[in-house]
Amino acid sequence: MKITIKRVGENSIIGSFIRDEFSSHAEQNNIDMNYSKFCFVAESDEDELLGVITGHVIYNEVHISDLIVKKGYRKCGLGSKLIAAVEETYTGAGYEKVTLSTYGFQAPAFYKKLGYRIEFVREDRDPKLQKYFFAKPIT
Repeated sequence: MKITIKRVGENSIIGSFIRDEFSSHAEQNNIDMNYSKFCFVAESDEDELLGVITGHVIYNEVHISDLIVKKGYRKCGLGSKLIAAVEETYTGAGYEKVTLSTYGFQAPAFYKKLGYRIEFVREDRDPKLQKYFFAKPIT
């Protein structure tokens, strides 16, 4: 059998393959995959998108993928409110922690202020590009 490796865009067939194989492997190991995506938005009363937080839940953790607040609305508490929406939604739902990563030029101090602790820092010659891995317990 000849095997070819090629780059493609993700589509529904590939998405199904990923979900099915991850689920199957987790089940073989008596683990509940418990996977779903989430997205919360902050909008003005004129339906202007001001911020978004995305991520997924898997196994026993909630993972924040992206937190973005529109320029001009940063440092006004909107990011904290989006984080709180995620934490409130999943607290008491069987998850143990919220995880995320951020770069040095982004928001390490912001996440520390919200009670996240650094699990690991991947060093880089440019401190702005050091990657910080955070976690916060929830129950």
